Amino acid sequence: MTHQPILIDRAAYDCAQELLALFGSLAPYEAKARADESRDIGNVSHYCRWRVVERLIGMLTDEDEDATLH
Repeated sequence: MTHQPILIDRAAYDCAQELLALFGSLAPYEAKARADESRDIGNVSHYCRWRVVERLIGMLTDEDEDATLH
């Protein structure tokens, strides 16, 4: 899986960890649902935030990933 560069702050990491704790392997779908909901109500900022969280969850759970996460 190739990752595009994204900016991750502590809040995004905390959201990703929280979703992983609550939803396990379904966490990316929950982040996507939250992004879609934000998009539907016109909240672009929250849409972008949840998409970052969704990609971060993918990075954190990718067992084949050999790149260093900072």
